[in-house]
Amino acid sequence: MTRRVVVVGAGPAGLGAAAGALRAGAAVTLLDAAENPGGQYHRMLPGAFAAADPGRLHHGWRGFERLRDHVLGHARCDWWPESAVWAVERPDRGVPHVHVLRGEADGAGRARHVLVPDALVLAPGAHDRVLPFPGWELPGVHTAGAAQALVKGERLVIGDSVLIAGTGPFLLPVAASLLDAGAAVHGVLEANTASTVARGWGRRPWELPAESGKAGELAGYLGLLARRRVPYRTGRAVVEARGDGRVEEAVTARLRPDWSVVPGTERTIAVDALCVTHGFSPRLELPVAAGCALRDGAFTEVDADQRTSVPGVHAAGEITGIAGAQAARTEGLLAGWIAGGGAPDAPEAVRTRRSRDRARAFAARLAAAHPIGAAWPGWLRPETVVCRCEETTYGALLSAGGDPSRNSAHAVRLGTRAGLGPCQGRICGPTVAELLPDAGGNPHHRPVAQPIRLGELAQPPVENPIENTDRKESAR
Repeated sequence: MTRRVVVVGAGPAGLGAAAGALRAGAAVTLLDAAENPGGQYHRMLPGAFAAADPGRLHHGWRGFERLRDHVLGHARCDWWPESAVWAVERPDRGVPHVHVLRGEADGAGRARHVLVPDALVLAPGAHDRVLPFPGWELPGVHTAGAAQALVKGERLVIGDSVLIAGTGPFLLPVAASLLDAGAAVHGVLEANTASTVARGWGRRPWELPAESGKAGELAGYLGLLARRRVPYRTGRAVVEARGDGRVEEAVTARLRPDWSVVPGTERTIAVDALCVTHGFSPRLELPVAAGCALRDGAFTEVDADQRTSVPGVHAAGEITGIAGAQAARTEGLLAGWIAGGGAPDAPEAVRTRRSRDRARAFAARLAAAHPIGAAWPGWLRPETVVCRCEETTYGALLSAGGDPSRNSAHAVRLGTRAGLGPCQGRICGPTVAELLPDAGGNPHHRPVAQPIRLGELAQPPVENPIENTDRKESAR
């Protein structure tokens, strides 16, 4: 009997996991909420679009095409696009059941399915994290991920006069994409000081030769900025956005290593769009729903073979640690191989494990070079919005946190509504946890991980359609 593996997410980690499981001889059902595979890193144009060179704004596009075509064209792979996992059910024994809605997210008649696999690989990825600052809710202020998605997925730029700010290497490819798409980029501002960045890069210098490929990619982006005369400044950040109805200017300031503002260094720049990112937040809803243990309350805990604490459940990509597309793909290959029944000591598993460890080492170097400074809350004012969904201000949050009757995260949320809006804390959750550490806590289990209509919930599901995979393969 062929082993059945369900992979949730078709980004670099998910495609890698599907390839690994297929290599191990398993049948794979690959799910993603998007219309096309690739995730955010290789966001494809919609089917209605045509482009002479669809990979022009992508890094490693040819390799992605080969992996995508291999996985989606394989006889043992079922590709389920526009499929949202809205719940993961924990049975008394065995692998969790996966509840799926198939169809356009805003369409009618989505079909409800329940998958019961032999193994489950979770690779849902991550989304941008943005620290709040006065004016960040103005139209025209975008996350770096949104700006990148519009360029890659729609060939649209967020504005004609753009400033990019935040921290981390992701600032560089976003700037490159916007420049290639025709935007005027005023500059790229890295909040960490040059000394902080240099110390991070200088840790464990003997490992640098093995990381020359990724380092060369980043150097290429910096070279592009230099050729296009776009300044890259360290130790400087956007601390306020201003405008009448939309962003019209950005206030920048020089920062100390702890991200406190150096008084008197404020400068104002006229812009029509602002692009900001301060790293990424892993999407932990499904791992938490499956009962997986977390590491430091922030990432899914896995062993050397990408197994989680739940038997039969594996994790790969940004939910195990923010490490970039290459590390995610390698983690996925290993997770899929093990989930598909491959031997842990097989030569390909050993090679993949070594490659994964090198990628993780590079990610650790970047994390050390681009930390979030502890003094960033000094940018905030009492009226600064922290939770955009519920318009909860910094002042209201501090007031609730100082109330002895609200001594838990749950009590603070009920008192301020922070984290109870449409995004369910996905955007403001890490920020609230940092601003009120005593009222923090690990992400809690939500039985419903994605919105579902009552009519969809009431309809009987199609039980375990992946059992048809064996018949599909024999028919081919």
